[in-house]
Amino acid sequence: MQETWRWFGPSDSISLQKIAQAGATGIVSALHQVPTGALWQAEDIAQQKKQIEDAGLEWSVIESIPVHNDIKTRTGNFEAYIENYKQSVINAGNAGIKTICYNFMPVVDWTRTNLNYTLKNASQALRFEMTDFAAYDVYLLERPKAEQDYSSDVLARAKSRFSAMSNDEKILLEKNIIAGLPGGEGSYTRDTIRAAIQQFIALGTEQFRKHLFLFLQEIIPAAESVGVKMCIHPDDPPFSLFGLPRIVSTAEDARKLLNAVPSPSNGLTLCAGSYGARGDNNLTAMANEFGNRIYFVHLRNVKREQDGSFYEADHLDGDNDMVGLINALLCEERRRSSAGESDCSIPMRPDHGHLMADELNTEGVKPGYSYTGRMKGLAELRGVIHTLEVLHKHQHAL
Repeated sequence: MQETWRWFGPSDSISLQKIAQAGATGIVSALHQVPTGALWQAEDIAQQKKQIEDAGLEWSVIESIPVHNDIKTRTGNFEAYIENYKQSVINAGNAGIKTICYNFMPVVDWTRTNLNYTLKNASQALRFEMTDFAAYDVYLLERPKAEQDYSSDVLARAKSRFSAMSNDEKILLEKNIIAGLPGGEGSYTRDTIRAAIQQFIALGTEQFRKHLFLFLQEIIPAAESVGVKMCIHPDDPPFSLFGLPRIVSTAEDARKLLNAVPSPSNGLTLCAGSYGARGDNNLTAMANEFGNRIYFVHLRNVKREQDGSFYEADHLDGDNDMVGLINALLCEERRRSSAGESDCSIPMRPDHGHLMADELNTEGVKPGYSYTGRMKGLAELRGVIHTLEVLHKHQHAL
């Protein structure tokens, strides 16, 4: 597997040199300065690619070219945005960047309620707390009929939690949920998010899914023309928020997507932390079933709770079988090699990391994207990969 690292471009406080020192060889990045929906110019791609290569690294994956909400709703200027998207994919492929991760989440991108959840060792993790989310949705956002989406137990706890919150705590909770997290696609105010939510709820799950398939039917031929693999990121978390439709949350969702546009250019990002936030998603089974269409992997772990809450655990210490998942992915790489395929190595990145050590007192560290925490995670994952590869060689030699 190729070890990669998410880099937020020239303004990222973590330099390319530091990334190389961590041992990664590939970069996962995007043109974050380009507004959602605008065309990625070939010269801008080439400029950032050269900067990465000058540091001795490879721009392995684009994460991501954001999908404009007009495309998701098929309203407004969606046709023009799709044309921009197709040309952006072509420009990326012509520049030699052959893997593009994207998502089709409605309204909110990846969502957490607590960005500084303190663990027993005093490091800090990202957390999604259902009680706090319900408190925001029902009592602060006051979304119509929101209470119908929660159990009576969650509603009771949410009401109690909201009553005990200070004004500053309410402001922070709202900021965490709707102001946008690193790599996301923008932020909302309370009024604008209400309007956006209602627009997507009105679509419904199956119509929204149809919009994704229509998007892919237009985009995938452009990707095929330049040898690009599109790999969709799952919903995070993989269940409905704000009553919104979710269409990339389960193995069945992935199955429908791959069958709808059966092209090698239509693939998956297997995000262990996102899919793994649902206990009914068997990550190893998914890797085995969809292996030939998995083109990018996010490796992180979570500790789940019964009400849907979870926090991001150490990479090797959560509810997901990280060793089993990695072993399945390595088996897929060997299958590709035996079949003579050119893209045998699957890019993976240590997804998120705990805030720890000196960075606990450092301003400006992006939530989930600390240097020390991700370097620790990468080292742990590297150890698993190395051990599994050595065991395979020994078993094969017997």
